[in-house]
Parts: sequence; structure tokens; C-alpha cells
Amino acid sequence: MKEDSNTSVPQPEGEATVHSLHRRRRRWSISVRPMEIDDLAHVFHLGELLFTAEEVPNLYRTWDEHEVIDLFHSDPELCLVAEDGDRMVGFAMGTTVTKSRSAWKYGHLVWLGVAPEFHGTGAAEKLFNALLDLMLESGVRILVVDTEADNQAALRFFRKMGFGHPQEHIYLAMNLDNLRQRLGGRKPSARVSARRQGQGGD
Repeated sequence: MKEDSNTSVPQPEGEATVHSLHRRRRRWSISVRPMEIDDLAHVFHLGELLFTAEEVPNLYRTWDEHEVIDLFHSDPELCLVAEDGDRMVGFAMGTTVTKSRSAWKYGHLVWLGVAPEFHGTGAAEKLFNALLDLMLESGVRILVVDTEADNQAALRFFRKMGFGHPQEHIYLAMNLDNLRQRLGGRKPSARVSARRQGQGGD
């Protein structure tokens, strides 16, 4: 889930006040509809801006074109986009899981993203509520979501939407892009090579 607070270049006090008044006076016409195949490129590029290896280093899912396509093909009815007029400003993608020897059906809100300039417009809430309705219709009994422990904006949002009982999970991650840049084209050290062979020899 990407629901950060807005960041922008500081403005003079008077100019910032005018901008704030403009945001309050504008009437947003946010609507939610099912995602279509022609939306995939727009969804992917918006996600690229929101979900990066540096900003979301500990998710066990990574944002790439395969993630978008796989979710769209496996659960197209749980893929939604939000629009302001003709502009796509956000998306939600979910899936369901049925465990063996269990009558319970679980829903998972996998991705929820809104363009930064549309935070505070109700787009995220509309996307979530539309997805929640779909989960209820499909017989889901428990809906889960994961986010970073220090993403306070996301935690506030999900609590507002009715989530509770947070459980902490620890994910360890190594950003190999950074390692690759440090190596500068050189081969990994013998120690790294030996470690890789040892892990592959199980």
C-alpha cells in the first residue's frame, strides 16, 4: 500500500495559502471502475512512481510488469482503477486464497496506489470500499493487508477503514542493485561466490 503524505517544494506562505484554498474549493469527480486491459500500462507506470526498491524494500512482492499482468489475469474482478474525469489517478489490486482443509476464504488487498497529487481527495477510500464490496460478494470471510511498520499514513488509513489486530512480521531484504553498482562490473568476491554455491547445494 502506498499512501504517503504529499511532498512538495516549500512555497511562500501567501502562495501556499492560495494553493490550499484552491484544493479545498475544487470538486473532485473521483469514480471507480473495473480495470481493463488497456489500463495495464498506465497502472504499471503509476506503480513505478509509487513503489520502488528504495521506498518499499521489505515487501515480499515486487512491483513489475509481471506482477500487474499476473494479478489482472488471475483475479480480474478484483482489479480496479480510480479516475478523475478521463485521468486515471489510482488503482487497487486484490486476490483471494482458500486454504486446504479450511472452509474459510481469505481476501488479500495486494496493491493500493494513488497519485500523490490526489491524496486527500477520497480516491483511496473509494477504491478500498469498491474492493471491499467485491470481496463480500465473493464470500471472503477475512480480509488482510500488509504495509511497512513505519508507514504511518497507511496504518492510519487502514485503521480508519476498519482493520485491526496488527501483527508484526519481519522481512529481510538485500538490494542487489546497490551491490551491483558498488561492484562496478567487477565479479563478486570469492566469499560471495562460495556463499552462493553453499546455498544452492542444499
